Order: sequence, then structure tokens, then C-alpha cells
Amino acid sequence: MEQSSKTKSGAFQSFITLLKGLNWPVGMIIIALSITLAETVASLVLPLVTMNLVDNLTTELFNWRMLAIILAVFLVQAVAGGVSFYLLTFIGERIVADLREKLWHKVLRLPVHYYDTNETGATMSRITQDTTTLKTLITQQMVQVISGAISITGAIILLFIIDWKMTLILLISVPVSLLIMMPLGKIMQKIAIATQSEMASFSGLLGRILADIRLVKAYNAEPFENERGNKAIRSLFGYGLKEARVQALISPIMTLLMMLVLVVILGYGGTQVASGALSAGALVAIIFYLFQIIVPFAQMATFFTSFQKAMGATERIQEIFSMPSEPSALDQPATQGTIAFEQVGFQYNEAKQILQNLSFAAYPGTVTALVGPSGGGKTTIFSLLERFYEPTNGRITFNNKAISTFDLQAWRSKIGYVSQESPLLSGTIADNIMYGMKQPPSEEQLRAAAKAANALQFIDELPEGFATEVGERGMKLSGGQRQRIAIARALLHNPQILLLDEATSNLDSGSEIYVQEALQRLMHGRTTFIIAHRLATILHADTILFIEKGQITGQGTHEELLANHELYREFSAGQGLVE
Repeated sequence: MEQSSKTKSGAFQSFITLLKGLNWPVGMIIIALSITLAETVASLVLPLVTMNLVDNLTTELFNWRMLAIILAVFLVQAVAGGVSFYLLTFIGERIVADLREKLWHKVLRLPVHYYDTNETGATMSRITQDTTTLKTLITQQMVQVISGAISITGAIILLFIIDWKMTLILLISVPVSLLIMMPLGKIMQKIAIATQSEMASFSGLLGRILADIRLVKAYNAEPFENERGNKAIRSLFGYGLKEARVQALISPIMTLLMMLVLVVILGYGGTQVASGALSAGALVAIIFYLFQIIVPFAQMATFFTSFQKAMGATERIQEIFSMPSEPSALDQPATQGTIAFEQVGFQYNEAKQILQNLSFAAYPGTVTALVGPSGGGKTTIFSLLERFYEPTNGRITFNNKAISTFDLQAWRSKIGYVSQESPLLSGTIADNIMYGMKQPPSEEQLRAAAKAANALQFIDELPEGFATEVGERGMKLSGGQRQRIAIARALLHNPQILLLDEATSNLDSGSEIYVQEALQRLMHGRTTFIIAHRLATILHADTILFIEKGQITGQGTHEELLANHELYREFSAGQGLVE
């Protein structure tokens, strides 16, 4: 019980902390609440005016002045209600937009290992569904609670003035309602939190499957994925029914209480009117105020449910905010320098060491090739160079300074990366070539980069040219075309350090010739690292590092490794490079 109380307290504190950190438009809030107050006051005045009208109708002719007052009150209430609804909705939308901007900013700056352990769909659920839950609370439920609280307080005060005995009868129903609603609210909270978690898992499943839909279809896995999706949908359906069952209990209970109170008030009030102790107008006013108490009270039950959902959503959002962003610093890297690995070790987890005591240097303008069996750690070296991860031990330096001391954006702007897949983003060819540039290049620069990448000819042959849509992940283009667009992008960014990850391994011979020519232009004058399984592509590298099980077991030129490294010689012989 104590642990549960601490958990709730922590969730509430997290909720308040999140709200405090948002950009609240204070001036507009004051105006909106003032208008809401005017609307509530008008609704409280209406029963009093109606009481006078009814009482006057029993003693004299129809009072047109009183009717005019009623119409004026109705008009004020209607106009104030519309304006306050818009302003409060605007405030809620702006606050949630601010939250989404902060969350999106944070998500983009989370380190890569976050994405290694969290599904993309689940992260999307945090930004969309969890923030929508908060928006519903702020724009709808919270507004109703504020106006409802004012309405209930005002109605009870006026009821005491009209007839304190009937007010006491009315107030007896409040603790009874609370005794019924509280346990149901706790059940609803558990269901709501479980539903949100299940929805996040479902979003993750959808994101994973749809991102690799071609793999699903290629292996006829539709029935398998269909069943997985159906299982998640059935689970959500079950949670929806549980929530509906609780709501099905709440609604009739609240209705029954309302009817009982109404019957008691009408019965008791009728006898009071008959005895002359209470006027007919006063009884009408009491009934009006009864509904002004019961309706907001029922809305507060809905608010309680929404509030529990929002606290659950807040915890997950705060989990993201509390995660450390990618490390960075203020130092700017030099224009040129030697890249050195000094006793670098790395492991993704404690179970397996990926790199061990790796030491080598790559001098400006040279080509360093990484070869060796799969799983040896070659791609991890690239990830460390790009600072997707930090070394577990040792350090990587540039111009004798640890790269961890450099501003992250400044360091990554020095690096160009071309992979074997070269995935593109949905959009046009031009969008993909200039992707990530702070200032859009001129058309001449765009065409020059495409020409240097041997891409201009096929781009000009397309009906839409540079405005051609590439499709999701560039699937409307061939592998060779995607590679050349990726090379054009790297040329346009003009990096000093170049990482080539099997850049020609999946191409046919015709495409490979174009890509190899483009790569030679791209590599000119740059410090280049190449991961290659086809040794023919790196014969002229200045240094070849043979990497096995996270260690460098051979280092030198092609000829030196042929003479001194047995496994490299076997690799070369297997690829027809040794007679």
C-alpha cells in the first residue's frame, strides 16, 4: 500500500513538473478564465431570474422586463461559452504543440543506443498518442472542471440562501457518490495505463512490419504477421471492453443517484410549496441548481479518469526527457588532422567485447581499408568515428585532440557516409541530394554534384528530373542510382572524412563502373575509410587493416599483407587475386 502511494505521488509530481516546464500563455489564460467565470456567473444568475419570473407569474400579469433579463443572460452565457471554449482550446493546443516540439527535439538528440533498445513505433506513440491524452485533459476536461468547480460552489451557496434544509438533503448524495466512484476510478486507471502500453506495443509492431513490408511479402509471411497483428488488436479490444464495462457501471449509478435526489427534492419541495413555506419559483430555482451541481459532478468523474490516463502518459514522456542526450562539447575540430585510435575498446553490453585495444592512425588524404571476417567489428569502428557510441575504453583523436571534446554537429559535418544500401528518404531526388544542408544549394551546385557522382545523365532522362519522387526509402530507383545520389549528397556536403561501407558490393557490373568512377572523384583529397569484402576494390589503399574478433591482426599495404598475413592471403586467393 505504501509503495502504491509513493508511485502515485511520484506520478503526480512528474505530471506537475512536466506542466511547469511548458510554455503557458499566461495573459490569454487570464482572459479565458475571466470569460469562463462570466459564463458561469450567468448560468448561476439564470435560476434566480427564473425564480422571480415564476413567482411574478403567480401574482400578476406576464413580466416582459423579466423575460428580457432572462434572454440577456442566455445571450451572455452563449457568447461567453463560445469565446471561452475557443480560447481555452487554443491554449491547450498551443501547450501541447510546445510539448511535442520539446519532445521531438529531445527524440532527435537521443543517442543511437536508445533506438537499439526501443521500437520506433513505441517512440512515435509517445509523441502522438501520449501527448494527445494530455491535450484532451488540458483542452477539455480541465476546462470543465474549473468551470464546474465554480458552478458547484456558487450553486451550493445560493441554495443555502434559498433553503438550507433542501441543500443538506442534496449534499448527502455527494459522499455517497464518492464512495461509489473512487474504487471504480482506480480500476479505470489501471485499465487506462494498460491500454496505453498495449497501444504503444501495437504501434511498434506496425512500424516494424510496415518498414520491412517487402521482406514480409518476399517470404509469404502475411499470414504470420496477420495473426500477430490480430492478437494485438484483440488485446486492445479486450481492454476497450473492460473500460466500457466500468463506464457502463458509472453511467447508470450516476443517473440513479440523480433521479433519487430529484425525486426527494421534488417530493420534499412540493410539500414545502403546498404548505406555503417555499414559493414555486424557489422550487424551480432549486431544481435548476440541482442540475448545475450534478452535471459538473458527473464531468469530474470523467476528469478523474482522464487525469489518471494523463499521469500514465506523463510518466512515459518524462522517461524520454530524463534520458541523456548525445554528448557534445564546444570545441571546434581543426580543418585537417590525423585520426588515431588509441587502445580503443568497445562493447554494447557486458556479455560481449566487440573491439579490444584497437590502435592505428589514418593520415590526411590517405585511404584506410578495413577487411576481415564478418562480425569482426568493422562497422562498429565507423559507428565510433561518427560518435553514435563512445568507446568503452581508450580514445579516438583528431589532430591529437579527443573527438569527444568537439561540438557534435561540427564533428559530424566533417564526415560523409556512403553505405551499401544508401537508403533515401521519401521526397524528390533534389531533396535527397541536398538533405541536411543548412543553406539550399544553387541549381548549378546541385547539377555539378550530380554530374561528379555520374548521376546527372539518368536524372535528366527522368520525366520529372530532379523533382522525381524516389518513393519510400528510394525504392523507385535502382541500387546503382541510389548509390550515385548518396555520393552526390556527400560531394555537395564536401566532407574532409569519408566513410564507405561496402559502397559497391550489391551493384551489377554496369552500375559499379559508374559508382567506382564517382567514388574516385569523391575520395580525392579526403581522409577515407573503406569497409570492403571485395579486396579488388581496395588494392591501392594506403593502409589495409585486417580485423578479426575486434583486434587488428594485420596492417600494411596489399603486397605486405600478402607476404605476412596468412588469412589475408587466403581471402585474396579465394577472390582470384593470387595465382
